[in-house]
Amino acid sequence: MTSRRTPLDPRVRAIGLALALGGLMVVIDTTVTTVAVPAIVSGLDTSLPAAQWATAGYLLGLVAVIPLAGWLSVRHGARRVYLAALLVFTLFSALTGLAWDVTSLAVFRVLQGLGGGLLNPVGQAIGLRAAPREARGRLMSLLVLPLVIGPVLGPLLAGWLIDTASWRWIFLFNIPLGLLATLVCARILPREESPGPRKSRRKTRTGWLPPLSHRPGDSSETQPVRAAQPVRAAQPVRAAQPVRAAQPGRAVQPDPAAQPDPAAHQDRAGRPDWVGLVLLSGGAVIVVVGATLVDRLESVGVALVVIGLGLLGGFAWRARRVDDPIVDLRLLRHRPVRAGTGVLVLFAAAYFGSMAVLPLFVQGVRGDPASVVGLIGIPQAIVVGLVAQVATRLVDRFPARRIVLTGTALGTLGGSLLLTAIGTDAGYPWIMAATVVLSAGSGATLMPTMTVALRDLDHAETPRGTTLLALVVQLSNALAGAVTAVTLSLLVTRAMQGSGSGVPGSGSGVPGSGGGVPGSGGGVPAMLALDEAARAALRPELASAVAGAYLLPVVLLAGSWLIAYRSLHSAR
Repeated sequence: MTSRRTPLDPRVRAIGLALALGGLMVVIDTTVTTVAVPAIVSGLDTSLPAAQWATAGYLLGLVAVIPLAGWLSVRHGARRVYLAALLVFTLFSALTGLAWDVTSLAVFRVLQGLGGGLLNPVGQAIGLRAAPREARGRLMSLLVLPLVIGPVLGPLLAGWLIDTASWRWIFLFNIPLGLLATLVCARILPREESPGPRKSRRKTRTGWLPPLSHRPGDSSETQPVRAAQPVRAAQPVRAAQPVRAAQPGRAVQPDPAAQPDPAAHQDRAGRPDWVGLVLLSGGAVIVVVGATLVDRLESVGVALVVIGLGLLGGFAWRARRVDDPIVDLRLLRHRPVRAGTGVLVLFAAAYFGSMAVLPLFVQGVRGDPASVVGLIGIPQAIVVGLVAQVATRLVDRFPARRIVLTGTALGTLGGSLLLTAIGTDAGYPWIMAATVVLSAGSGATLMPTMTVALRDLDHAETPRGTTLLALVVQLSNALAGAVTAVTLSLLVTRAMQGSGSGVPGSGSGVPGSGGGVPGSGGGVPAMLALDEAARAALRPELASAVAGAYLLPVVLLAGSWLIAYRSLHSAR
């Protein structure tokens, strides 16, 4: 169609680039923190499990606040929420850099995550609202720019800052970047009318985006500003929406009678479902805590995961019975949303949940330094970003099913090749080739699928849709990462026990009759503690054990292809 080839509106492009600047800060922060964990251990004189809360604490804040993203956008306006999240992220980045012990570091990282967790779903909602349907793929290609730059720049920047200054500067670096992003977004992001009750009683400045919602039945006595808008006041909202039935990509239209009235929805913006919030945020946080503990304190971690999943199940039950749930699961009635969520959950869980396996192979099986992991990751990061740029733009011109099927097929092939390369202890060129194929699949799957799932949602549904996707992806990543970590620990422990070898010079052995390294969390710490001679003797067994951790991710990748094949027929 000719309309799909029209140039992107310059103002929409400016919004996409401004949001990409805020996203870049988050991606860089995520990549540098992983590199900085060893320096934090020595700098704060703490243990490795304690220092890992620099990452786990941020994830806790993330999953705790994501359920509120949609409600906050409705209550206060997406622009205000996004700017506030940028300032919160920047402030607690500075405090994290000034942390005096590991406890203060973990607390500040949790609070930093409260800001970071809002940036992605709220930013996507702003961008998608700004662009017409036929240009939303190109808009999302701008939002994916941080995935091109961040994974390449982050590790290099972290290494340079840690070597020349201190680990603290990887967080202090966010201060100028965060202030710049706040100023740029404050100038470029469109103003919108806040739907909160206080805002409706005074004059507001609106940009070229429509307001989040309006009250068709408001009287001139209570709404003097709206009295000057007779066309909007006289036209019921539902009568003005027959066009949505003709939109492609939405096979099943919800019953208009089942949709919440905009006026009622506006009123409920001030009354969140607190019970649902406790169930959802509490369950999400407990799942993440359990996932981080499951490889060290298996019984406690598994128990927490089960409790957290029970709370999430309680929220799912409640969300079907309240008028305005904190996260709207009713959006899953739309076929593109339902199919896209299924693809994203499985593919993202496999892709991100297995990211810790390759570094352990490089350092634990091969005995090479962490810098080798960074070098392997450079072509991987470049490929995922470039493919995402192309694939997300193509969604505007070609059937999305073809693009997502190609991406999930490449991901499954890349995961299988990586499993084979590591299991056979192949050379690094073969491993890099497998990661490049897997990354190409990721680039052709994640953002295009997200675009397909969200682009047909209306103005009010968009922030709720981005919140739903962000939450389920984060939870699936945490669960898949926990399962992969437990699998890896068990396989490595069994490989070392089967050899009957010890850990020279470590002060604790790997007994032939059981147990791993006492107090160390299992076989992975013991593997990392091996000297050169012991590692060389165990290398074939360890390579096979580490490769076994990729079995679940490959199954999940294949499952994402199957969902795309069966469910994305009408998503175009």
